[in-house]
Amino acid sequence: MSTASKVSRPAQERIDEILESLVEIRSRVQAAASSSSTPGSQTLVAVSKYKPSGDILVCHENGQLDFGENYVQELVDKAQELPQDIRWHFIGTLQSNKSKILASIPNLYAIETLTSAKAATALNKAMPAERTSLLNVFLQVNTSGEDSKSGVPPLTASSTSDAELVQLAHHVSTACPRLRLQGLMTIGSIDQSLSDSENKDFETLKVTRDALHKLLEADASVTEKSWGQEGRLLLSMGMSSDFEAALKADADVVRVGTGIFGSRHKKGEGN
Repeated sequence: MSTASKVSRPAQERIDEILESLVEIRSRVQAAASSSSTPGSQTLVAVSKYKPSGDILVCHENGQLDFGENYVQELVDKAQELPQDIRWHFIGTLQSNKSKILASIPNLYAIETLTSAKAATALNKAMPAERTSLLNVFLQVNTSGEDSKSGVPPLTASSTSDAELVQLAHHVSTACPRLRLQGLMTIGSIDQSLSDSENKDFETLKVTRDALHKLLEADASVTEKSWGQEGRLLLSMGMSSDFEAALKADADVVRVGTGIFGSRHKKGEGN
């Protein structure tokens, strides 16, 4: 009996609800991404925080491979009972002392919330020797400047190599051979996501990405193989309320939870 076969499946009504939402979100992603500079290459991460493994399995059986989790133990538990071809994205607050636990997940695909060299070093050290693929990491940027948000300060077109983000990117690319700097991530301001005007946080992340790309290219100690994907740094930005605006602003990765699974309930509050 496979591990996934032991997962409790939701009622048919719930299955139908999830699949209807997933089809709708995929359609909206495709439509919004059609005007981006790289249409068709975007990744939809289904944020499954607090949702049971049965809900995730329904999406997986319909071609969804990327899922995002905020809490380490919840991710560990789900990874143990769900198919191994799932690509798990950790999108919660990253603590260095949790690095070994996260690194033990064979199909952990990306850490999207890296904010310090200490955490990067801990992750790199904790990666199992038998793992053949590099762990993708995104550096979290606090584009809104809010105290409640994690992340390093963004860059400007005139930023120099001594900026905190540049130093962190350099550290990952040169001192962490088991990690791959895949891109940048931001959560952004709630006020911005509800606005019909151009989202300043998305624009800030794009400017930051372009500035960092330029500085990394000029750094002789950084090899092309240690960062980016197909020659560029990816942007992870946009959630249920603003993913379409993010895609139109050239997001490569969007993180949608409520739009697929509905409102979240904490453990013990039901489905």
